[in-house]
Amino acid sequence: MATAAFAISDDGTVTDPFRVPDQPIAPPSGVEPLPPGPRSIVLSLSAMVTAMLVAILTLLPLPYVIDKPGPTFDMFSDTSGTTLLHIDGVETYPPSGELRLTTVAVQGGPDARPSFGAVLRAWLSPTATILPELSYSSEDGSIQQQWVTSQEMAMVAALTHQKIDVPVVVTIVGIEADSNALGFFEEGDVIVSVNGIEVEVYEDLDGAFDDLTPGDPVTVVVSRIGGEETATFDTVDNGNGRAVMGIWVDPEFFFPFDMSIGIDNVGGPSGGAMFALGIIDLLTPENELQGEKVAGTGTIDLRGDIGPIGGIWLKMEGAAQAGSEWFLAPASNCPSVRGNIPDGLTVVAVSTLDEAYDALVAIGEGNASSLPSCA
Repeated sequence: MATAAFAISDDGTVTDPFRVPDQPIAPPSGVEPLPPGPRSIVLSLSAMVTAMLVAILTLLPLPYVIDKPGPTFDMFSDTSGTTLLHIDGVETYPPSGELRLTTVAVQGGPDARPSFGAVLRAWLSPTATILPELSYSSEDGSIQQQWVTSQEMAMVAALTHQKIDVPVVVTIVGIEADSNALGFFEEGDVIVSVNGIEVEVYEDLDGAFDDLTPGDPVTVVVSRIGGEETATFDTVDNGNGRAVMGIWVDPEFFFPFDMSIGIDNVGGPSGGAMFALGIIDLLTPENELQGEKVAGTGTIDLRGDIGPIGGIWLKMEGAAQAGSEWFLAPASNCPSVRGNIPDGLTVVAVSTLDEAYDALVAIGEGNASSLPSCA
């Protein structure tokens, strides 16, 4: 049986003794408040320890790498108006729009591990990814070399697109174990000709295999100390159905004029396609962009083929944040592009430098509706 207790005051008012008063009740005069009990002390200490643990965890470095949209670079101008892409020794033409190279900002690594707090913020961010530190170990020491190599390949591909010869000396630096060239060549040999074609530019060497199938014989003349040597042997398959010699070469190019990219603290090979497009734009009098803002990414090889890159959705986000309206993406990256395109950005899929240049022209002319897309 539930009961309720009430009190009646001297004036006859009924009051509830369990009602919480509007104001705190002061202890009677002359009575000291009781010291904190054991339970209060334990609770206070627990709160202090918890706060300290949270603070320590927030600063604790973790073995992860955080990827976020990195800065973008207009190939034709930096924030001070200085051209990032330099070409000297030949006539160039002013650009008429933006051509932006995109990057991924990487935080972490063995020497700069992110804190727990940084990892937590990245986990909560819709524009960041968290990867194990080990996933980046294979790139240590090679990222900067890839950056330099991509620039050289872009220069060769761009000049080849413009029908400008780039003399080359091709030196053999290794031979595959399954190559039929074993026993014929030595490291340091310089390739003079292939099937009677003198190797003066890289296209001469590469093009000599266009009409061959794996297993077809090839005749190669090399130069070494003491004279020239000639060998005939069967080609092998490169794994993609193309006939090759099965050797590693180091091409040394002799460019007809100076070209350089003035961007620091950036690495990797993914800027190659945009380098090449920037060079072509400056070497041609045509008004390709006509004020359009185009960003993009992609590796490039000496044949002008554009290859896939990592973190493309972060690069698209960076392009959108920079105000770009168009994005050139490697066609082989389309599975990663779909569903990740930021609002206001139109993505065009390209596989070769020729396709990428044609896309620039179409975008500038306002005829881009028929361009291939990843969407």
